[in-house]
Amino acid sequence: MSDFLIVDSHVHLWNPAQLRYPWLDGLPTLNRAFLPEDFSAASADLTVGKIIVVECGCEPAQSFMETVWISELARTEPRVKGIVAHADLEKGESARSDLARLAAIPIVKGIRRNLQGERDQEFCLRPDFVAGVKLLAEFGFTFDLCIRHEQLPAAAELVRRVPQAGFVLDHFGKPDVRGKKTEPWAADLKRLAALPNVACKISGLTTEADLKIWQPADLRFYFERALDYFGFNRVLFGGDWPVATLATSYRRWAETIRDFISGAPAADVTKLFQTNAERIYRV
Repeated sequence: MSDFLIVDSHVHLWNPAQLRYPWLDGLPTLNRAFLPEDFSAASADLTVGKIIVVECGCEPAQSFMETVWISELARTEPRVKGIVAHADLEKGESARSDLARLAAIPIVKGIRRNLQGERDQEFCLRPDFVAGVKLLAEFGFTFDLCIRHEQLPAAAELVRRVPQAGFVLDHFGKPDVRGKKTEPWAADLKRLAALPNVACKISGLTTEADLKIWQPADLRFYFERALDYFGFNRVLFGGDWPVATLATSYRRWAETIRDFISGAPAADVTKLFQTNAERIYRV
């Protein structure tokens, strides 16, 4: 596994002693600091050359502080090349000042307003939210779509309405791997992938499977559909560390994906593990 470079498009770093992460209250194994040195230990036998750190769900009022904290970490961890920061895009045009403040931090490359917890499956189609997403192109920001599988149709409509922005689907759109359900996820994913301004992270699949006993065969259908629909030019590796440690080691996830594409040309392997992330997040 050390014979090629990994650019990890989805890493989380947090310190609950410094910022408040309410969702960690119910996850004691994750409710501690996860810092660059911890990531280095987890990925020690792999060649991870660059990291994109994605916002971690702290209290919304602390989200800018989180971005500043991560940018400060990047001074001593040179592999941190980009941040996908939180912004309250539902503020519509009023989000412009928040985005301008984030744009003043050069390492910020994208925005994620986490949608998976919204009960309204069409929350992302509310007029103010669409207006907020439309602002992203002005700042050169991508938008990470973190959604449940039942939100895929609305996400596709959002992507269609905002062709000027680039979108990245996190975690395959969270299919029900544990329940072995393939539809309507596959059909919805295909419709989303038909839009040219969206890519898909190869990330987060093991935590949608049975955490304790999953096997690569449980994941193959979902991986193959994503690769088929998006192609090697629009998929990018994400470790989803440390959340993924609920189900897998960093190495096992990387090896699983490498095994899935064992027959692919070297150029395509490089796209998935390195250059697509570099291009999409401009690192």
